[in-house]
Amino acid sequence: MSGTQAWGFTDDRGAQLGAARVPRRVVAYVRAGAALYDLGVIPVAVYGSGHDGDAYDPAKAGVLEAVGVPYLGPGRALDEAVLRELRPDVVVDVTYDGKSPYALDAALVERLGVPLVALSVGNELDLPAVLDRFAALAAGLRIDGREGAGPEGVGVEATEPGAADPAAPVPVPVVVGSDAVGPEIVTPVTVSPATGPGQGAALAEFEAAEAALREAAARSGLGVLALSGAGPEQVHLARPHAWPELAWLAGLGVRLLDPGPGPGANWLTTDWVRAAALRPDLVLFDNREHATPPYALPGGVRLAPWNPETPPSPAAYARFFRDLAEALAP
Repeated sequence: MSGTQAWGFTDDRGAQLGAARVPRRVVAYVRAGAALYDLGVIPVAVYGSGHDGDAYDPAKAGVLEAVGVPYLGPGRALDEAVLRELRPDVVVDVTYDGKSPYALDAALVERLGVPLVALSVGNELDLPAVLDRFAALAAGLRIDGREGAGPEGVGVEATEPGAADPAAPVPVPVVVGSDAVGPEIVTPVTVSPATGPGQGAALAEFEAAEAALREAAARSGLGVLALSGAGPEQVHLARPHAWPELAWLAGLGVRLLDPGPGPGANWLTTDWVRAAALRPDLVLFDNREHATPPYALPGGVRLAPWNPETPPSPAAYARFFRDLAEALAP
């Protein structure tokens, strides 16, 4: 498919999206943007969530800040005029509920007249399916052989957002992606659409990191608790099967501790006494800037950073799996 032919994508809200040509100028939520960068698509800018401030959160940025991709601040505080000046062809966000974009108002993008893609990072998909969806989107955005306009917008045609090429055919939405594989069947992930620059190596590294983590988990048997600190009096304890990556870790043999009954679908909010009572051997602590360091844990507990918003790319999860394997080692 050339850059002048119809582009289509069905996102994880079920929205069938189309454009007269392959989008080149991508504005994305920072987590999505970091994944797309890993997959060969360079955003022109990224924005944060309500948890984020006016500067990049290093835990969420990947290499975006280092390579000069501008950060616009929290998505729900975005200035429409600033977004219009960027002339995006598509906006990419994530969704946790399969209904709404997570980090910005859909109405803002509707006023721009460009497609809004929302990809699921919630527990209705397992980790390989999440990775596959981002890879499929990246492949569609690379479909004319280019890798995105980049932060400087080099080579971008001067058109209004959403403007149609009269010579182009009518957009026909295309469903891309593949079926999920259940976490109970743990096999090395294969993200077939991600055949872009460097993606073969990234997938090989992901598979190697999976194998290393599986071996480390089998040897250690350590109890692992994932949490997000909220100050000296409060902590959010992750429910493992509510998080695609934690559920996948359990499938690889990591002994994740469940916080038990109580309110909250993804987290159980409680105090540090209850966290300590679970007697974890290793704590995966939320290392995003809005989270606080662990408090009041028993002596001897190992600590390892965990980003609950790891960019959904094989390269990013390979790094996380390698780091966790090292943390589990004797």
